[in-house]
Amino acid sequence: MIEFNPNVPIYLQVLEYLKKQIVSGRIRLGEKLPSVREMAQRFNINPNTAQRVFQELEREGLAKTERGIGNFVTSDTKLIQDLKEKMAEKIIEDFILAMKEIGYDKEEILNLLNKKLNGEE
Repeated sequence: MIEFNPNVPIYLQVLEYLKKQIVSGRIRLGEKLPSVREMAQRFNINPNTAQRVFQELEREGLAKTERGIGNFVTSDTKLIQDLKEKMAEKIIEDFILAMKEIGYDKEEILNLLNKKLNGEE
């Protein structure tokens, strides 16, 4: 379940959550997504908000609607890989910016990352 941030539109938070589920493989390529009603109940959101999430997924090419059948995640592996790389780049950029704001330089950031990645500290 998502703990919604009151400063960010809910549809964007649900959209981001679903994108993470898709790129991580928790929602598989070609998998059927819940209906608008199921999505609204699952996230405790308005059905119109859930519909907007599906529209955005479809607009970005991440999902397609099969009339009368439902919404499905794309099977385009390149699109998903590209999205995954974009999301990773954004996370890294935000991390580096935050570290620089608190006074770390490149070498210090790399040292800290190495320690964490190697399970030190």
